[in-house]
Amino acid sequence: MFASMHGRTAIVTGASRGIGRGIAARFAAAGMQVLVVARRLEDAQRTAQEIGGTASGFAADITDPKATRAMAAEALARYGAIDVLCANAGIFPRARIDEMTADGFDVMTSVNLKGTFLSVQACLDAMKARHDGRIVIVGSITGTTGGYPGYAHYAASKAGQLGFMRCAAIELAPWGITVNAVLPGNVRTEEQPAHKSEYQRKKLVMSPLGRLAGVEDIANGALFLASREAGAITGQTLIVDAGQSLPESPSAVEEAMAAAARD
Repeated sequence: MFASMHGRTAIVTGASRGIGRGIAARFAAAGMQVLVVARRLEDAQRTAQEIGGTASGFAADITDPKATRAMAAEALARYGAIDVLCANAGIFPRARIDEMTADGFDVMTSVNLKGTFLSVQACLDAMKARHDGRIVIVGSITGTTGGYPGYAHYAASKAGQLGFMRCAAIELAPWGITVNAVLPGNVRTEEQPAHKSEYQRKKLVMSPLGRLAGVEDIANGALFLASREAGAITGQTLIVDAGQSLPESPSAVEEAMAAAARD
């Protein structure tokens, strides 16, 4: 049995939709007090209301250190502690290298990488004071094992998150703070519904399980890394991609499926 998460407080950035919303909802369902953070206050408040429980909304631009400090201060004011930070907020506009602008590259790294750093930094005093804390970064397999044309700047930002994670895990260990990352592959979100779209048909070719991971799968991984039972895990990654990153090529999945059909 897992220890109860009831009454523990979590900040989830980029939580008004997609993976962030799913993580915030999963945390709330586990009895946690959740500060739902988004760029627009109305989006954060609407999501918090839909999630229910003690969730509440807050608006912050995570690329602004004043905003992230205000985010942490508000979590303390509302809930009295910061037990978990889930640094999820991120963007992924597509641009091929020969078309990419310096400003576009800077925006990508500012949100995905600097935003992670600032969110973590803002929560440290509260976590250090209690000698306890869980930091969960939402990365991507694109920052480790995978790659896709048009996402070089995204991959660079996600690889940077993991380098930051490893160093932060060592620095923060003396205070009992763990730092880990959950790495989604292609995920079925509200933008990619459950029915088999053309997008899904292309991605399923690389999935040994024959499905895309859902938001709920990512949220369950984040909840585990936020749990007390994960207290001896730090500086590590948890890939949640329905096996997408395993095959050397689509033919590997085809051969496995063919063998299963013969059996």
